[in-house]
Amino acid sequence: MHEIFINYRTKGGKPFAYMCHDVLANRFGEDSVFLARKSIAEGTDFAEALLRGARDCRVLLALIDEEWLNAPDRRQPDRRALDNPDDWVRREIEEALASGAVVVPLLIARKVEQLDARTLPHSIAELAQCQYARVGHATLAADLNRLADSLVRRIPALAALDRARRAVADERPQDSGVRTDHQSGGIGNVGGSVGTFVNEANAPFHTGRGNIYGGPHFSGDGTNYVAGDNHGGIRQGFGTRTPRGGEER
Repeated sequence: MHEIFINYRTKGGKPFAYMCHDVLANRFGEDSVFLARKSIAEGTDFAEALLRGARDCRVLLALIDEEWLNAPDRRQPDRRALDNPDDWVRREIEEALASGAVVVPLLIARKVEQLDARTLPHSIAELAQCQYARVGHATLAADLNRLADSLVRRIPALAALDRARRAVADERPQDSGVRTDHQSGGIGNVGGSVGTFVNEANAPFHTGRGNIYGGPHFSGDGTNYVAGDNHGGIRQGFGTRTPRGGEER
């Protein structure tokens, strides 16, 4: 399914439609942007393809230039093309509005005025109530990408296809899982077979088998250790105790 459908009038809008297609296809992928001449395969029923594309899209961009509103009908030049129920521009917009797609009037250049529902056929009068976007020939890519930024925030399916967002994610540094915060010393530059070398170990450190002690350690009979000031002396005895003036018990 094409997420974005480009709706345009062939006379006057075709070159701009192709430029829009190229910018958006570069961001969301060729298969995500529907443009009649590029998206309908040879031998396909083009009428069905156009209506299905407009019906199934998530976003329809209606390209509106200065001549769009009053463009004459090719078969009856005395009436507007929009007043013809079989006008393809009108029919595509009708399908998109009926399906609940996001329809964006894309006003080309600053001279194009915002649509007025009173000047539109009743079936597409709602188009005048849709928030429009304005794009210029010199700023086309920037304008369309700004619009795309807005659309990806609203439409998850477009966000999943957004190459710009994936490119930003790919550029973020990956967490290696190794933390070096608040460390000093560390493993120095050593050569040869030296086993484990640690520089400036500030706490007990164990690299093999055996006991590890966090302070002075002494072993054997009769060993005393005093930490800090000793004011009371040390008394020590060995074997059984002999009371003063008495016998051994």
